[in-house]
Amino acid sequence: MEEKPFPAWSSSVEQCLKEYNVKLAKGLSSFEAETRRERYGWNELKKEKGKPLWHLILEQFDDVLVKILLVAAFISFALAYLEGNESGHTGLEVYVEPLVILLILMLNAIVGVWQETNAEKALEALKKMQCEYAMVRRDGRYVPDLPAREIVPGDIVELRVGDKVPADMRIATLTTSTLRVEQSSLTGESMPVLKGTSPVLLDDCELQAKECMLFAGTTVVNGSCICIVTSIGMDTEIGKIQIQISEASQEDRDTPLTKKLDEFGERLTTVIGIVCLIVWAVNYRNFITWDNADSSFWNYHFSFEKCTYYFKIAVTLAVAAIPEGLPAVITTCLALGTRKMAQKYAIVRKLPSVETLGCTTVICSDKTGTLTTNQMSVNEFLTLGEELSTTRVFHVDGSTYNPKDGGIIGWRKCKMDESLQALAEICAVCNDAGIHRDDYLFRATGLPTEAALKVLVEKMGLPDAKARSRIRETEFASDFSNKNTAVRLGCCEWWIKRSKRLATLEFDRVRKSMSVIVLEPTGSNRLLLKGAFESVLERSSHVQLPDGSVALLDEACKQLIISNVHKMSSKGLRCLGFAFKDDLGEFSDYHSETHPAHKRLLDPSNYLEIESNLIFVGVVGLRDPPRHEVHKAIEDCRCAGIKVMVITGDNKSTAEAICQEIGLFPDKTSIRGKSFTGKEFMALSVSQQMEILSKPGDVVFSRAEPRHKQDIVRLLKDMGEVVAMTGDGVNDAPALKLADIGIAMGITGTEVAKQAADMVLADDNFSTIVTAVAEGRAIYNNMKSFIRYMISSNVGEVISIFLTAVLGIPECLIPVQLLWVNLVTDGPPATALGFNPADVDIMQKPPRNSNDPLINSWILFRYLVIGSYVGLATVGIFVLWYTQPSFMGIDLASDGHTIVSFAELRSWGQCPTWTDFLPNPFLAGDRVLSFANPCDYFTSGKVKAMTLSLSVLVAIEMFNSLNAVSEDNSLLWMPPWRNPWLLLAMLVSFGLHFVILYVPFLASIFGIVPLSMNEWLLVILVSAPVVLIDEVLKYVGRKKWLRNQKQKIE
Repeated sequence: MEEKPFPAWSSSVEQCLKEYNVKLAKGLSSFEAETRRERYGWNELKKEKGKPLWHLILEQFDDVLVKILLVAAFISFALAYLEGNESGHTGLEVYVEPLVILLILMLNAIVGVWQETNAEKALEALKKMQCEYAMVRRDGRYVPDLPAREIVPGDIVELRVGDKVPADMRIATLTTSTLRVEQSSLTGESMPVLKGTSPVLLDDCELQAKECMLFAGTTVVNGSCICIVTSIGMDTEIGKIQIQISEASQEDRDTPLTKKLDEFGERLTTVIGIVCLIVWAVNYRNFITWDNADSSFWNYHFSFEKCTYYFKIAVTLAVAAIPEGLPAVITTCLALGTRKMAQKYAIVRKLPSVETLGCTTVICSDKTGTLTTNQMSVNEFLTLGEELSTTRVFHVDGSTYNPKDGGIIGWRKCKMDESLQALAEICAVCNDAGIHRDDYLFRATGLPTEAALKVLVEKMGLPDAKARSRIRETEFASDFSNKNTAVRLGCCEWWIKRSKRLATLEFDRVRKSMSVIVLEPTGSNRLLLKGAFESVLERSSHVQLPDGSVALLDEACKQLIISNVHKMSSKGLRCLGFAFKDDLGEFSDYHSETHPAHKRLLDPSNYLEIESNLIFVGVVGLRDPPRHEVHKAIEDCRCAGIKVMVITGDNKSTAEAICQEIGLFPDKTSIRGKSFTGKEFMALSVSQQMEILSKPGDVVFSRAEPRHKQDIVRLLKDMGEVVAMTGDGVNDAPALKLADIGIAMGITGTEVAKQAADMVLADDNFSTIVTAVAEGRAIYNNMKSFIRYMISSNVGEVISIFLTAVLGIPECLIPVQLLWVNLVTDGPPATALGFNPADVDIMQKPPRNSNDPLINSWILFRYLVIGSYVGLATVGIFVLWYTQPSFMGIDLASDGHTIVSFAELRSWGQCPTWTDFLPNPFLAGDRVLSFANPCDYFTSGKVKAMTLSLSVLVAIEMFNSLNAVSEDNSLLWMPPWRNPWLLLAMLVSFGLHFVILYVPFLASIFGIVPLSMNEWLLVILVSAPVVLIDEVLKYVGRKKWLRNQKQKIE
């Protein structure tokens, strides 16, 4: 039975010391530490054994389409070897076909292995989050730089500002008045968290509620403490996340496109097998003969040579049926898609994710930094009016730490009254934060709340006109200075110089406030204070009025202020109160640490008394504001049939307020039954959970832990949803890994989240996800276009070979020619179809079902018709050359070749028995072909006819690519120049075809000869009708769709 971990968070410090058998003053002995290491192991995350390289390579060949190609390559190699031995040709040109196929498979394997080796870097990034050294008490003294991996449960560790926490710990004592820890990457909380020593009297509570615990990988941002180590290595919260990432990795499923291609590969295998068998069986009379009709069934003659020949034809058909270029074209299209998306700030790490975006049905979004800016900003502030019965509320624009982002609505800097001056002074001086500029991004140094207050001061300006003018000139000059530097806050600096800071009364949990004693320009001391609104108002006895007078704070005025603050809080604002005090008693002449009263400042218990009888100035409402583009993005999601779920570690009221503001919930009533904490949701039965998730409309989950996020994503996937999950913290990594597409934040995201994700947002913006979904849909539509284009082309090739075999005429295309068409000639147009413009209504349609077939019955019928024409045209021109002296006024016999009847062409295998057959020599390119053996006219003599067939196949497929510009729309509505890349690709493909036709060395490899102008005219005339045929089919398809729509309406 697994040992239940000790609940250190709900136990007192004394109980923890007893449990771990350690004394705070002495720590563990070296012997005891060694004993515990043998029991608990090292304080490090386990490195999972990776797959060996050979295993990764073999995995790349575990694919239906790849296996078909491997078999085709092996058979082609064997036949090429046998044929080479028979003909005496043993050069490299004999093995072109199998070598090209193997080269494609090798490149595919290299790309696959490269992707695999990069896939699990999230676990390595987790290890980097662990600190390397710690200050640990051993044998009664501190070891200042003990390697963190040597820490064991029960160790006594001292932590200071800036230290990274090396293990999960219980705080034993604070050595400063307050302790703040940045743990947003683990819990999702937007602000540094206050920690203390008091136990949390709950055995089962969220990470966020464990205020007496520190977690490995988090950072101390304020204060110092002494702690007891409770968990190390894989038993820490970050270790549990590694386990969850590993589990999520094992649950990786194929993307919808991968599934479709696998299904296509399996069906293709079956079809190829059946067709090859039919072609071979149809020609059985050519290699199995009987002496006469009355002969016994078993009295037959078997020709191994002819059997092998027709087996070669069957292999040729298999090569024609396999779209060898499809994997390469898909990869190219996805890669081009990633470039497009990168220009729109969506960086795709895993190529199939581009297509997965297109069928996303649910977006599970984090709140902080994705829906919001993750930059605290002042939204509004209030002070008293001219009378006690009135208040003044000022609204502030801007959502970043850039002082020039927005301003105060209706503000006049030159009219700052006494109340506003007092508020600006407190915001500037009672503040330890700063702002740093990193290129065009403004970041807070220190507490985000304090940084936002300094930005407010800059927006308020100064009461002194001369100083204001001087600062404006300085700011103008700084705009052209170094972009990576601390931002100069001129107004704050003016206040700080004006009011010299003498002492600081640090924030603590009891007072919920922080204050400073300053020397005013008048020569007297003043206490400036900010803190939680309720705490500040409770300790205030008077209020500051705009004219500088001070009035008694009566109950009516207090209720007026409280009602205004309630309105601010209902908008999701965090409200801070501001006050000052002039009558400081013994601190009235305080000047430095040598003052007699200084000893009172060393004891935080005195602060409450010092900060009493305050003069209340006003209230500032701050928040992490929603991004202004998010509201429209949410609307776009609704139109596109995509459900949005917000999953955040923040508290419930803040999450609900933000969700209402961004339009996730139109009003307060609509939020009922759609807002849950992670704990509340997990307490429900699975059927209740599924009912909530399947209801129309959006949902918000707050106080969510890593396991909650993972469980919600898993549940959605089990319901058949295609889930996109966003996140930035370590806590998000398991869910990012598990989701169909994990999306990490590029600016605020941790390295762990980025490595676990499939896509990274360069601008951390939710609206970028919606843009990426639209792009994903467009890319999928374009992929369908080129997949259908390639399949229809291959259907034509299969039909041409099938007709050749059924009619019994010489093969009009050889395998190496088919391979050239599939790989090189078809490649550029197929890739260019990836640049087709997106439909204007692409985000007005619901997500496609991931089970929808790539090719439905109507599309299949269309391409069978097109394929049939391709096959007929390819075989037809071959037959025309042999049997007709002219066609449509074009002279075919001008080269001098011998015309034979169609019956003679079909029985060419009986040529040795013909007595009077003597074919004429004819001109093929720049050489004259003559035949010592008359029957060679149907083998080596078919070079011109075969060239015509290959050229028709190339030309007809170029015209067919025009049909793929739009699946249903006519070329009159969607002309080909809407995609100029396609026209360029057609030129490239024709150019490549001309190269192999007119370069003698290549022409001999491919078994073709140059064509005359007349012959090219014939090729174009035979090829062009494919456009007209598909235009008719598109028209029928549109009529059929309109009829179905009318029936649905009726």
